[in-house]
Amino acid sequence: MHHPSPASRPCVLHLAQPVDGGVARVVLDLTRAQLAAGLRVTVACPGGELAAALRKLGADVRDWRAGRSPGPGLAGEVRRLAHLIDELRPALVHAHSAKAGLAGRLAVRGRVPTVFQPHAWSFAAVGGLTGALAQRWERWGARWADRVVCVSEAERATGERAGVHASYVVIPNGIDTERFSPGPRPALPPRPGSGAGPGAGPNTGTPAPLVVCVGRLCRQKGQDVLLRAWEDVVAAVPRARLILVGDGPDRAALRRLAHPSVQFTGAVADSVPWYRAADLVVLPSRWEGMALAPLEALGCGRPVVLTDVDGARESLPPAFAARCLVPPEDPAALAGAVAGLLSDRSLRAALGDQGRRHVLSTHDVRHTAERVAALYRELLGDRPRVPSECRESIHS
Repeated sequence: MHHPSPASRPCVLHLAQPVDGGVARVVLDLTRAQLAAGLRVTVACPGGELAAALRKLGADVRDWRAGRSPGPGLAGEVRRLAHLIDELRPALVHAHSAKAGLAGRLAVRGRVPTVFQPHAWSFAAVGGLTGALAQRWERWGARWADRVVCVSEAERATGERAGVHASYVVIPNGIDTERFSPGPRPALPPRPGSGAGPGAGPNTGTPAPLVVCVGRLCRQKGQDVLLRAWEDVVAAVPRARLILVGDGPDRAALRRLAHPSVQFTGAVADSVPWYRAADLVVLPSRWEGMALAPLEALGCGRPVVLTDVDGARESLPPAFAARCLVPPEDPAALAGAVAGLLSDRSLRAALGDQGRRHVLSTHDVRHTAERVAALYRELLGDRPRVPSECRESIHS
């Protein structure tokens, strides 16, 4: 298909910090789709695995030195972004997460069409004075976002309740449904704490029921709540095992809480084998916008148990709510839901099948990419047209 010459194509500048977890995957997926559709894409981020993966896609990557949280270096971060924007002259800026949204909007200040995507509100993460300041900033900074993209209706409602008056659009998260798909169940690791992968050794006898939790080891993801619930799970299902997939700042503290049946994998390059090895996937988050891990698990045909935070209900088929959602910060309710599903193989199979169909119809990343492309076309107006092939080319 014919594309405009490179000079006539609009340039989109993505700003990303953090550069791991769900934010990084969203930026990678959008960049892949936009490059394939003929856009010129530049991503400014603080290096790391995200930068390396983006370069493999052929994106223009600029090293933006920025910390994960606001601090004394903010003025320099904003200044470096302003210089980069003056150099690139992008048609549109898309800032991902609270930190990039803070620095990006301060650097642009309405000079360029700007999209801000919070990926969960910053003020939901902290309390006290810090939370109040974060909320106050989001109220003020909304004037410098032409659109605020929320990944769930619940996330949008949280922003509105907090007094963040913005031009909102809700575009649910999506996943690569070809990558995250059912497949053969890998053999389980030979013993907790071995560090081996899911295919490390043969099964002997009936496999022990396996629960998997995929996510950064941090307060947001609530693994400490799951570990407090795990004693009750093991009491009800004595052979149950739990694997925490991922790494993060809370790893040492979580290890101190862990039952002997709990394994830590550390960071992994590919989470798909762990989803396929699981009987049940659990994400006990304290806050989210719409987490990717449950969608990935459902894509692999695995049932999930989630805390009822923003985006959780919208991630699931309606019939899942009674069985698969529990209140946040409630170890007893979490243990009851996990133990109940571990004890009912046929129900798990049915939920996994329903979840896979739901993700295919509602959370395919190609749909997400096309809705973002449509938003760009709306904001750019009579500027060079944003191509509409994102939906077809996300997997290319």
